[in-house]
Amino acid sequence: MIEFTFRAGLGGGYTLDHWTALLDPEQNRKYRQLFTAVGNSGVLAVVTVGIVLFILLPTMILVQLQFPRLRRTLEFICIIPITVPAIVLVVGLAPVYAVVVRIFGGSVWTLAFAYGITVLPYAYRAIQTNIAAVDMTTLSEAARSLGASWLNVLWRVLLPNLRRGILAASLISVAVVLGEYTIASLLNRSNLQTALVQVSRSDPYVAVIFTLLALGFVFVLLLLIGRIGSTRPGRKAS
Repeated sequence: MIEFTFRAGLGGGYTLDHWTALLDPEQNRKYRQLFTAVGNSGVLAVVTVGIVLFILLPTMILVQLQFPRLRRTLEFICIIPITVPAIVLVVGLAPVYAVVVRIFGGSVWTLAFAYGITVLPYAYRAIQTNIAAVDMTTLSEAARSLGASWLNVLWRVLLPNLRRGILAASLISVAVVLGEYTIASLLNRSNLQTALVQVSRSDPYVAVIFTLLALGFVFVLLLLIGRIGSTRPGRKAS
């Protein structure tokens, strides 16, 4: 793929023109749709991570502390999306989005509702692995016995101990959003993958360049996830 981006065309040889064209303001007008799609994917990634952090994470903590009997039920619900093909998921979401469009409009960020469902299995597993390694019940009871409010328990005791799981879930969610095509295409929304398909019809070189950049970014995210998973908190010398 890298070699392909340097080809001069049917005449043979190699050139940097395809890469330098991305920095040319005149050429950038042709790729405005692609740059807009990159921005859309960025917005979708942020909103999707927000759904994970503000809906899934508090729910998992609440179930762990107050309703432990519901753990299996929550796990089952969160894993369901990975068993459903994307095309089937879109068929079910189509009538839902007909209502969403009337309420929130047709803005691309509304696609994050669907992505929030798509990333549930990955985000749940990343956070749950961290939760299983932390005795949250003992920590919360100890903090409460010292007079800490539930907000302080959550902010100063539980979240710092769940940092690795939260970061891993966030990075995995971003990677999934950047690589998603089927849902965006069938719901007629523009994101990075749908724009790459359209641009590749007129300029395959630029499409491959952006694909390489996206792959590189996701690869860095995966390295960070591996780094987070292998890091162990150090102990201070006494």
